[in-house]
Amino acid sequence: MTILLSNAEARRIFLARQGLSAPPGRQLGKDGLLQLIHDIGFVQVDSIATVERAHHQILFSRNQTYRREHLTELLEKDGDLFEHWTHDASIIPSTFFRYWKHRFRRKEASILERWSKWQGEGFDKAFDETYERIASGGAVLSRELKTDDHKSGGWWNWHPNKTALEFLWHTGKLSISRRENFQKVYDLTERVVPPHHHEPAVEHEAFVDWACRSALTRLGFATHGEIAAFWALISPEEAKAWVDANRDELRAVSIETADGGKPRIAYAFDGFPDNLGDIPEPPARLRVLSPFDPLIRDRNRTERLFGYYYRIEVFVPEPKRQYGYYVFPLLEGDRLVGRIDMKADRKAGTLDVKRLWWEPKVRASAGRLEKLEAELARLAKFTGVDSVRYLDGWRGDDA
Repeated sequence: MTILLSNAEARRIFLARQGLSAPPGRQLGKDGLLQLIHDIGFVQVDSIATVERAHHQILFSRNQTYRREHLTELLEKDGDLFEHWTHDASIIPSTFFRYWKHRFRRKEASILERWSKWQGEGFDKAFDETYERIASGGAVLSRELKTDDHKSGGWWNWHPNKTALEFLWHTGKLSISRRENFQKVYDLTERVVPPHHHEPAVEHEAFVDWACRSALTRLGFATHGEIAAFWALISPEEAKAWVDANRDELRAVSIETADGGKPRIAYAFDGFPDNLGDIPEPPARLRVLSPFDPLIRDRNRTERLFGYYYRIEVFVPEPKRQYGYYVFPLLEGDRLVGRIDMKADRKAGTLDVKRLWWEPKVRASAGRLEKLEAELARLAKFTGVDSVRYLDGWRGDDA
């Protein structure tokens, strides 16, 4: 029997699964931070710091007692988190490391084939030398291995040792021990990820089962394609085979879409939604999300559930941008209600608000603007600037 789920119920379930329904002012602490990252699965890392780096903002939007030094300790001292790849570079609980060994093995052959076409014959000439250099001499930055005769030709013209470092990282032989000014510091994996996270080895069937179950848990309900895409560890075909093999544990769920169109059929664990426990109402306050927030990573799912179209326009030529270079989604309760273009001016000590857009049918009421101003003040404090500065025309047509 197919379970019918309203759009409002679906949004609230997904928000709760993604850590956005807990009180954002409740004291988190380091242990709570580790649990939060475990519960949502991963936190994406990105170099852009228009306001704040993605991983910090993702965590701050969920709990505003979050402290950066706790994340650093968990990554660089305790070994409870490691940095690797999901759909993109991410911070991941080390308890999942044994499953990433399957990714390392899967990726090695494809990377060798792809990179040989990209860089040409002999691209792997520095692999052994680079590994031995780190094994005997310790952790390194890429620039410390660069030879004087290498001429940089852009982002992808890596010197041979940089190619080696990235290959050895992607295939699990090296790990990122820390970052210096956001540059990776590479070391042997056994010196970065504590030994107890390497074992026991996981057989292939158990790996696929974990990848699917853990993804579905964090999504609440999903199609087989969404299950596969969550970790980007397995193929849609593997996820579909898992769904077919576990039909006795799963139930079909018909999800009402935001636009009232044809419901989307997904799957959930038997007992859904009662097996999720009490589903809290998300906080009514307005929050600024990172463009890389996991809530909106799957753009199609975001449109179906929230009726919210979002694309990052960093690589779109300025005249063709609909909104701006790096625009932040606005979440209020269980709705995505707008977006805002802003930048931290660290020299001036201000968070500069350039432009605000509300979604259709969202009123720019005095109460809503007060909530936005309160959130921007919190974000400015977190970012380390003194105040929020509203630039001329920031409210657009609502001014």
